[in-house]
Amino acid sequence: MTEFLLFITAFLAATILPFSSEVAFVAAIKNDMPIFNAMFFASSGNILAIILNYWLGYWLYDKTKIKLLSSKIGNKSYKYGHRYGYGALVLSWLPLIGDPLTLVAGLVRLNFIYFVIIAGSLRIARYYFLAELFLYWGFDGL
Repeated sequence: MTEFLLFITAFLAATILPFSSEVAFVAAIKNDMPIFNAMFFASSGNILAIILNYWLGYWLYDKTKIKLLSSKIGNKSYKYGHRYGYGALVLSWLPLIGDPLTLVAGLVRLNFIYFVIIAGSLRIARYYFLAELFLYWGFDGL
């Protein structure tokens, strides 16, 4: 049951909702969930949520493209999104700015496979880094 709760927490945290999956991840490990299980369920929830964000952005493009491309700022933003989109995905693991970036990736229609590889691997790396910190510092350090 705790694996499911971690999955749901990680999923919801990777949407626009303002809360952290990292706290749930560390709490799960502190409550004796094996680190591999915690990494698997947190990463899976997080990656599925960024995929949902991508497709929401993809869908929004159809609904907003005329307005987006007709304004000077919208057109410029769209071009910047294509030009720097993959580079910006390197920041997609960060709190607050990362989740909107995954939505914008769909809006500017970045290649879905590259998107999943870049943003998904960074989500896994974040949990791996947290697990390493936990193993290094133990229960009292985090």
